[in-house]
Amino acid sequence: MVSSNTEQNDPPCDDHRFSELKSFDETKAGVKGLVDAGVSTIPRIFILPPHLFNPTPPYSTNTNITIPTIDLDAVSKNGIGSRRTTVDQVRDASEKLGFFQVVNHGIPVGVFEAMLGGVKGFYEQDDEVKKRYYTRDVSRRFVYNSNFDLFSGPGANWRDTFFTYMAPHPPDPEDLPAPCRVILMEYTKQVTGLGHLLLELLSEALGLNSSYLNDLDCAEGLVAIGHYYPACPQPELTLGASKHTDNDFLTVLLQDQIGGLQVLLEDQWVDVPPVPGALVVNIGDLLQLISNDKFKSVEHRVITNHAGPRVSMACFFSTSYQQASSRIYGPIKELLSEDNPPRYREITVKDYVTYSNAKGLDGISPLLHFKL
Repeated sequence: MVSSNTEQNDPPCDDHRFSELKSFDETKAGVKGLVDAGVSTIPRIFILPPHLFNPTPPYSTNTNITIPTIDLDAVSKNGIGSRRTTVDQVRDASEKLGFFQVVNHGIPVGVFEAMLGGVKGFYEQDDEVKKRYYTRDVSRRFVYNSNFDLFSGPGANWRDTFFTYMAPHPPDPEDLPAPCRVILMEYTKQVTGLGHLLLELLSEALGLNSSYLNDLDCAEGLVAIGHYYPACPQPELTLGASKHTDNDFLTVLLQDQIGGLQVLLEDQWVDVPPVPGALVVNIGDLLQLISNDKFKSVEHRVITNHAGPRVSMACFFSTSYQQASSRIYGPIKELLSEDNPPRYREITVKDYVTYSNAKGLDGISPLLHFKL
């Protein structure tokens, strides 16, 4: 999830729970601090209510549905027929699944390894150094905390997170922590190029000019989000990330080999297995909105397990998060007809992100609030 450029507010909750949340937050050590302290049972604030954590039917991981892997090599070679085939694959995955993986995207595996190493390096550096970055002031250039919705969500997740706004106004490198400073600049530069290519393919998949979505500034802003999911002593009681959708146009995720990402399809949790050299791509809420439900922003979660830590780097593409755009977004006019009227009202990205963050990861899609 992407945080809006405002202070996060204290939520309504019972006094005892609030006290526990506040005590945890004030350690500035996050979930990793609990694991380092040797906890064998998870604190009450991490035990999720049943409606958010339900590993039994109707949800099941026994399914024949698989997340496709799309080879982008043909696109880079500029073969017209091959590009059309790739666009067809992107369209099929975006309409039916909302998720796909890409390989031969042009980003070296060594860059992946360095990026995951940078995320891990940040969290495993000296605690006193790391704590300097702990804050809930999301206007800071680099923000580290545990659970953006810690005080507003129905239950805390077993993860720590940092995020930084990398575009359109990148940070001064000195504002970034040393363990991930250089690689964050390099990795996001390369992922930005991939994001523009993916939006070209998605534009063509909608029957539009290849530059359409980029011209709408769907990739003007980029937020880099580094997650750290420590090993969990009671994975049956909590999640690394509760069921949610992404409040952006497009997400590109780099995950390590531990796994744990699952997508909800046909009332079944489908694993998104790590594929060496691949990046996971998923449609965000805003792309579902402007495509008028042509593309699907699908609910997903991250499960915990006894192995860890799991680390990942998610890149959220949207308009500028730093200087909120006044641009109005609604269903694309070229996609509408008498048989396909608009299904959403027009909004700004700030309106959407503000609403999404205020409700937290409560298992309900923010898109419903903007339906006509």
